[in-house]
Amino acid sequence: MVIHSVPQSDQPVERSAREWVKVLAQYREPNEARSVLELLVTVVPFVALWALAWWSMSISLWLTLGISIVNALFLVRLFTIQHDCGHGAFFKSREVSDWLGRVLGVITLTPYDVWRRTHSIHHSAAGNLEKRGIGDVYTMTVAEYQAAHPLRRLQYRMVRHPLTMFGLGPFYLFFLQNRLPLGLMDSRKYWVSAMTTNLALVVVLAGIYYFGGLAPLLLIFLPTTLIAGTAGVWLFYVQHQFEHTQYDEAQNWDLHEAALKGSSYYRLPAVLQWFSANIGIHHVHHLYSRIPFYRLPDVLRDYAELADNNQLTIRESLASARLHLWDEKTRRLLSFREAKAIYG
Repeated sequence: MVIHSVPQSDQPVERSAREWVKVLAQYREPNEARSVLELLVTVVPFVALWALAWWSMSISLWLTLGISIVNALFLVRLFTIQHDCGHGAFFKSREVSDWLGRVLGVITLTPYDVWRRTHSIHHSAAGNLEKRGIGDVYTMTVAEYQAAHPLRRLQYRMVRHPLTMFGLGPFYLFFLQNRLPLGLMDSRKYWVSAMTTNLALVVVLAGIYYFGGLAPLLLIFLPTTLIAGTAGVWLFYVQHQFEHTQYDEAQNWDLHEAALKGSSYYRLPAVLQWFSANIGIHHVHHLYSRIPFYRLPDVLRDYAELADNNQLTIRESLASARLHLWDEKTRRLLSFREAKAIYG
């Protein structure tokens, strides 16, 4: 049994990021029964809604589409469970977590072992200006942007545009990019992960087509996946792309400080927090990724001072979509317009 040791004083204890790691270690142990329950209350409704959407095609295609949109929320939650498996936080057995993650990877269109490796790189390098490009949202500094060729600037602006990032981006990521082990192409292990996931996906989609034709693919599979993918990309974006995030050159970068100060606490309504499996409590997750998602609220309950770190409401997060350049002088993310106004 894990005993929570909370500060005895009414005044919060000031701790460094490294000290917080020691405090958070007490929350790392998963509860096997709770993990199974969290899996069941996600998988069962997901499958039931898929079946209900299929049945509803004989009544109303609009009803089918509506059910599929709702089911996207459960798909987001399945991805977050897969995410916990990748961190070894869902079950005590690493092997069980990994195999569950691989199965869920077929449903989420995400080769588990490939994603696990690139996500591990993200955790080990988030906020390090010299290690951008794998498992992150690539962000240029103001100086880099000013020094770039006009075509490179145009390319960057196009990629960072909300229509690209949250429109075309999710389709590209889940339907195209995830089909190959990009960034890990020289490893047989990751080719096996990508190709076996692709093969399993082809079998599933072929089965759906055989029994239902194109309709369930177009009205259930496609909208559910795309909406869940868009929500997932947005969540990942706001977890690190906010005005007062943190980036540093390698010599000044610290893993734990970057985790705590470069990750947001995305305060969502309770229902959205449930569907996103508490992934909005991202600063705590990045500081100690072995904590199961269902224990993250316990951390904020026991240590209220952590709830004051980089809070971001839904309204505030919308402004993050226009922030694209890291300003090393003012140490904040700027919009293209702000950067031009300040530096010309």
